[in-house]
Amino acid sequence: MYYIYILQSKKDKQFYVGYTDDLKNRLKLHNAGRVESTKNRLPFELVYYEACKNQQDATHREKYLKTSWGKRYIKARLKKYLTG
Repeated sequence: MYYIYILQSKKDKQFYVGYTDDLKNRLKLHNAGRVESTKNRLPFELVYYEACKNQQDATHREKYLKTSWGKRYIKARLKKYLTG
């Protein structure tokens, strides 16, 4: 399985979208500062994830979620979480 995940920085409240085949380990790497693109925004909280059977589907979904339409989807999907 491959996972598309969304993390929220507790520092700046911004989202990070990525994919992995080991979600628990990837979250640990992010929070340990071992991911170059997120190391200055620690700590992170996992706020959403989806599972895909293959890597191609996961990368396609990740790219979509990084578009303006995907960002709108994320905000709508997480609306209750974001507003408390």
